[in-house]
Amino acid sequence: MEVRADKDKTLFIVNSPFGISNAAIERTGEKWPDAVVLRLHLKGLENFKVTTDKVKLEGSVSSQDGKVRLWKDGKEDAPLDAKSPYWMTIRMIGGDGKPAKAIPLKDGFFEMMLPKAFMEGNPKTITVGWIDFYRN
Repeated sequence: MEVRADKDKTLFIVNSPFGISNAAIERTGEKWPDAVVLRLHLKGLENFKVTTDKVKLEGSVSSQDGKVRLWKDGKEDAPLDAKSPYWMTIRMIGGDGKPAKAIPLKDGFFEMMLPKAFMEGNPKTITVGWIDFYRN
């Protein structure tokens, strides 16, 4: 994992050669920056989880149409929509740096900014887990 930080934003860049793993991210300062962004270098995103001691967000990106599904606290049958304070846009970026339209991504990544509601209470640790569609 690589970390790029400035005063308003921190970017966590994950390169996962096996396509399935997790990481715990612990803040070192008094509070999280205004923007916390995850960048997962994967070919697909069958499942991902981000959790704090209070909230668990899960999601997936369809390999067929690139559609994002998000749900909270294990309630997969109650998906979130863009009106939810826990919604996050997941961008698919190709190896050329432009938005990707199809999975598997070739040398690209999935990028998401954690929602402000997720960061409420200033959690000490965030745990991230991911499963790629395509294993090496």
